[in-house]
Amino acid sequence: MEPNEQEKMLETAPEEQTAEAPAEEETSAEEAPAEEAQAASDEDRPPLTAKFIFNEVIEIAETVLFSVFVILLIFSYLIRPVTVDGRSMVPTLQDNDRLVMYRLFYQPKQGDIVVVNDHGGHILQDGRVVNSGYSLDECIIKRVIAVSGQEININTAEGKVSVDGVVLSEPYINEPTLTNDGAFTYPLTIPEGYIFVMGDNRNHSTDSRSVTVGLVAKEDVLGTAFFRYSLGKVESTDTIGASGHSIGFVK
Repeated sequence: MEPNEQEKMLETAPEEQTAEAPAEEETSAEEAPAEEAQAASDEDRPPLTAKFIFNEVIEIAETVLFSVFVILLIFSYLIRPVTVDGRSMVPTLQDNDRLVMYRLFYQPKQGDIVVVNDHGGHILQDGRVVNSGYSLDECIIKRVIAVSGQEININTAEGKVSVDGVVLSEPYINEPTLTNDGAFTYPLTIPEGYIFVMGDNRNHSTDSRSVTVGLVAKEDVLGTAFFRYSLGKVESTDTIGASGHSIGFVK
């Protein structure tokens, strides 16, 4: 090898080593922040002590209790599931049909489906509303036929029901109204604070025509059933039209 070529090799070697050095420093510089971050994270993590575990359990328990409280409020004051028990509203609903009842701030309206706590029937005596002394002593679910101030007339000879002089169109009933259980004489004007309810299976329903139900006080109306449900199927009351005889709350 000639002297000039050897000198060139000696001059080139330090430059190549010098070029590689910054790469090693750069790698070290990148790893350092990651290690520092991991160390900082380990330092920030609270120690797994009995107090820490206790606080975590308390926090979870508070969340669960709050959720249960909200659910109880919803089912106590807003909605409630009910199950039909009886056939007084056939063909609209069948025995054991399941409904959801809306409660909060509800005010009965003609044609609504209502759940009633029948703990005492009300009849008229000398123009005053009095307790009949009879009751079904259960919750029942019926259709509102007339409300306060409206006049209802039941013509069993023709099988027709009229409100304020207008014969009701009732495609939802099972058969014409041919029975009268004797609680009232008609036409009847509904007193303030009361409603008149009937079942859709008119000749097989215990309702306001009977002294065991009679006039229903508005405060005894628990709510209105607004849809029926079953596995994979939901129907609004606009579809089903009415409800059944008595109900039991789903446990």
